[in-house]
Amino acid sequence: MRVVVIGAGAIGAACALALAEAGADVVVLDRVGVAGETSSRCEGNILVSDKEPGPEAELAIVANRRWRELAARLDADRVPGQPATEFEAKGGVVVAFGGGEQALEEFAGSQRAIGVRATSVAGAELRELEPHLTDSVAHGVHYPDDAQVQPSLAAQAMLARARHLGATLRITEVVAARLDHGRIAAVETLDGPIEADAVVNCAGPWSGTVAERLGARLDIRPRRGMILVTAPMPQRVFHKVYDADYVGAVGSGDAALQTSTVVESTPAGTVLIGSSRERVGFDTTGTLPPLAEIAAKAVRLFPFLAETMLMRTYFGFRPYAPDHLPVIGADGEVAGLFHAAGHEGAGIGLAPTTGELIAHAVLGTHAPLDPAPFLPTRPSMRDAA
Repeated sequence: MRVVVIGAGAIGAACALALAEAGADVVVLDRVGVAGETSSRCEGNILVSDKEPGPEAELAIVANRRWRELAARLDADRVPGQPATEFEAKGGVVVAFGGGEQALEEFAGSQRAIGVRATSVAGAELRELEPHLTDSVAHGVHYPDDAQVQPSLAAQAMLARARHLGATLRITEVVAARLDHGRIAAVETLDGPIEADAVVNCAGPWSGTVAERLGARLDIRPRRGMILVTAPMPQRVFHKVYDADYVGAVGSGDAALQTSTVVESTPAGTVLIGSSRERVGFDTTGTLPPLAEIAAKAVRLFPFLAETMLMRTYFGFRPYAPDHLPVIGADGEVAGLFHAAGHEGAGIGLAPTTGELIAHAVLGTHAPLDPAPFLPTRPSMRDAA
């Protein structure tokens, strides 16, 4: 069975790998290249700490376990001395400023009820985890299962493994579909047609546009996010540390600018500082206000950052679904078309399990969890369309 995967970011790479491992003949198409867009402009989060109980939390819990298995497999394939994914099981620390402790504890309690490991820390125990944290924070929750990868490397490693299994990659843009009795028979590209038994739309924030070109409707919108990167330094941040406000920003549907503090070190010695969310379409202007707001909040959390030199800043567009759930599965109108999009900032973390769900939808393999909440045909997505 030939499956065309549109998009070579982390989600497309994970889908290509899962399909190739299940025996499909996979062709990956991307207009730019591997991890050329959203997956190269994010932090590489693999989080369970920011998910409230519900379908996405269940998806994240399973995906967190899958990443550990997948990273080990990809590391085994790597060239000696060259990292495959830079997977770090560093854990996360979520903190609350004065007055926010009760809300943080209630949220952590709801997560414990669904199996997320979350340990309350305060005073000396909190300072032992993060000695450079501001004295203004006295309470936090430690999430030992939060992890991190270098997103571009991770996407490249997954796709390299898929190609080792026979998948091919072509740099071109999909412009239309050729249908046979209402079913996709081929995709038309700038370089000519490519026949397909199934097509998987993994085009990130452009998934709605790609769906339209293929004769379908999919309400996926871009949501812009900014990140600051410091110059390399001795390690002073030992976990992924963020203010509890981050959870609210993740789940918000507000189009206006929202910022929250997320700070973490990388193996290269730099510190990544986020984050922001705003729906401005694909506008690339007006980035200074969110950057300034992010920087100010980061200094409040880690005062030493005030004296740190910034090396660069960057931004990307995250694929946002109106009901805040990824869209994974068969299209409701065009036979042979499948979607894997709408993960917003969680795409890296949810990628392996998304790939498994797509392999289940396309080839009938085992599903790692109930796919129903994520289907493109769910009522909330039909209403949005």
